[in-house]
Amino acid sequence: MKQYFPAPLFQRAFFASLLMLLTFAGIAETKDIPATCKMDCMTPYGQVLGKDKSGVTGYSNCNSDCVIFEPNKHDGTYTGIKWQCVEYARRWLLVNKGVVYGDVDYAIDIWDKIDHYRNVQWDEKVPVTNHVNGSETAPEPGDLLIYAKVMFGGTGHVAVITEVDEKKGIVRVAEQNNLNQQWPSTHSREISLIKNGNQYWLLDGYLIGWKRAGI
Repeated sequence: MKQYFPAPLFQRAFFASLLMLLTFAGIAETKDIPATCKMDCMTPYGQVLGKDKSGVTGYSNCNSDCVIFEPNKHDGTYTGIKWQCVEYARRWLLVNKGVVYGDVDYAIDIWDKIDHYRNVQWDEKVPVTNHVNGSETAPEPGDLLIYAKVMFGGTGHVAVITEVDEKKGIVRVAEQNNLNQQWPSTHSREISLIKNGNQYWLLDGYLIGWKRAGI
């Protein structure tokens, strides 16, 4: 003879089981996050910080000491380790230019170890050029700003120029794992730009220069 649970009893049992599963899943997920990624966070790890005008989302890395070796992909293409500065720059180039750069240990390595990007669709090399801060080549949207090794204990930093306004004397950038704060708008921060004679200077500490794809 078949037995049936009364509807209210069945519903209570179902929701209790579901709540237990969600609780255990949350505990397991929390245990996977190391202590350095849960303490002294400017914003919680993985929280959306903002989007640039092209819609590329920046995520919080908690603080600059946090490293979780979890790879991220965009449309099947590897972009880097979540949510490092190198990952954002590579993802931005992929979305906006259709190119990526090769593996690097640290952001500083993009300056002298990356001599080309790769077109993902055609698997072709794309030439790149380096322009030191103070060069006669003005920064442009899509350039990568590369910062010296002294930043973040020897890793350096990379950010993407998303807007340039020479009249106002500013550039706007998007990035991950620098301030790890909510973006004020469609950019993470603004940097002052001045022209002295034929030289262009971005007034930002430890900035080496900007890297440009020949697209």
